[in-house]
Amino acid sequence: MDVLKTVFGFPAFRGLQGDAVARVTAGADTLVLMPTGGGKSVCYQIPALCRRGMGLVVSPLIALMDDQVAALRQLGVNAAALHSELGEDEAFQIRADLADGRLDILYVSPERLLSPGTLDRLTRQSISVIAIDEAHCISAWGHEFRPEYRALESLPRNFPGVPRIALTATADPRTRDDILAALAMPHAEVLSASFHRPNLIISARPKGGETKQLIAALDRRRGDASIVYCGSRARTERTAATLRDKGFPACAYHAGLSPQEKRAALHRFRSGEPIVMVATIAFGMGIDRPDVRAVVHLDMPSSAEAYYQQIGRAGRDGLPSDTLLLYGGEDMTRARYWLDQSAAPESEKRVMRGRLEAMIALTETTSCRTRALLACFGEVLPEPCGHCDNCRSPAPTFDGTEAARKLLSAVYRTGQRFGALHVISVLRGKASDSASRNGHDKLSVWGIGKDGSETFWRGVVRQLIARGALRMGDEHGGLALNDEVARPILRGDESVMLREDAIEAETAGGRKAERRNDSPADDLPEEARRIFDALKLWRRAEAREQEIPPYVIFHDATLRDIALEQPGSLAELGRVKGVGGSKLDRYGEAVLRTLLDVGRAA
Repeated sequence: MDVLKTVFGFPAFRGLQGDAVARVTAGADTLVLMPTGGGKSVCYQIPALCRRGMGLVVSPLIALMDDQVAALRQLGVNAAALHSELGEDEAFQIRADLADGRLDILYVSPERLLSPGTLDRLTRQSISVIAIDEAHCISAWGHEFRPEYRALESLPRNFPGVPRIALTATADPRTRDDILAALAMPHAEVLSASFHRPNLIISARPKGGETKQLIAALDRRRGDASIVYCGSRARTERTAATLRDKGFPACAYHAGLSPQEKRAALHRFRSGEPIVMVATIAFGMGIDRPDVRAVVHLDMPSSAEAYYQQIGRAGRDGLPSDTLLLYGGEDMTRARYWLDQSAAPESEKRVMRGRLEAMIALTETTSCRTRALLACFGEVLPEPCGHCDNCRSPAPTFDGTEAARKLLSAVYRTGQRFGALHVISVLRGKASDSASRNGHDKLSVWGIGKDGSETFWRGVVRQLIARGALRMGDEHGGLALNDEVARPILRGDESVMLREDAIEAETAGGRKAERRNDSPADDLPEEARRIFDALKLWRRAEAREQEIPPYVIFHDATLRDIALEQPGSLAELGRVKGVGGSKLDRYGEAVLRTLLDVGRAA
């Protein structure tokens, strides 16, 4: 508790932090499952400072390491990171500090850790604790599998008697078991916090005028940071360009960028400025910006685990933040097709197929979406969350059995090789060269769905794909029946309830959502708001001078508390949550001067 207060500036542990710190400090192996923003890093940083020797942290991304090191140095902790982007002089200094025992905590990638030179240096040091961050990367069942993580099972042989702590924000029961087996931690205690993030407002919409839907979602968060996830590099570039044309400060990020371009994009995002980062999944893991207010998916992730990890980058400061998933039948059929075509063993494909189907079910659920998402991790939410899209505006349903039978019949009668547009045209009796050439205008299903609009039938197609009654028959997008699911519907043995809102045109972005601009200053009194704004300006200038992200100096929540409490001395400032001893020494006088300046100007 002394280290928590004097170094980190917090009066008490949150949730399972205390249990994790106690176990690891006592020398026990531990697996910690905690949502993004739950404070996982404290679980290994405090034991590293309390036990004799240097803490060793295995981390998968350079951006993650650099953020953590910058934050620890602000706290007065002598931390460093060994990675490939270090300059020669900096790498030499870190190796010298390591040899002389001057480091409290060292971050390293798994590849660098297990290289002969690094491993030889480290085995000559006294190691206090080994932390494996983003531990789901070790699991072949995890959504971000990194094969090099598998070599970490050798750690007990190289560092006998050193306690290990593995941490992740995303792991279903199968992945948890795989982490423990792969790390050879059979006796580790598993500490699992709730994955529920009440501040995340989870929504999903069928695609219908994606650009308008995207702009409607981001418009509610103008002036804030947002992330837009796309399924391809080309799509990120196109989307970023479109958003810039619409006046948004948008930037693309994907694996095809040069190292210099990636660094520039990351610098913009970490600088604290309002920005929309349009990215593939190459972006985000380890990014510690706490004030991301919206995460939008333009393409459906392949699993609930990947989805949860990505939306978890929003609202790390605990303030309300939006998430929106745009999905369509083509997403589902494409994902199923590529999974079927993959070279993975059939046992793996079965697991991946189950995860994909859970993700698809999540898009079309009519019940609490948050509850459905948590169920993917084996967690039961006792009551509906009350703030997801389905809770705030329940989707009406209707008996769509007859519509489903008509559509499935049309797919069957046309030979199970034509795309949705052709099948819908046949249903609606719309003449075309393709219909007459193939004799489809003579079929019994010709025109039996003429009372429904194209939008209506597109919604039926998508929901039958989600249900598993339809699938993509070939790489050209032809629809085909899944006999096991489709035949009971065709025979009339099974009824089908469809979402009404899912078959309405949604070109304006779906169900109306109010403009939000949740900010730490929203409910502050006028004087406190002036102080908060002045402190943010001071923090931004200080961050630019040090070339670090503003939130590394103080989080918005700490600035808010300072603005409310208006401390008049260093002693009073030191009692504010988030102001530890090192930050008090470094910034205390400047903060007090800022408070005085605001008072004089009032």
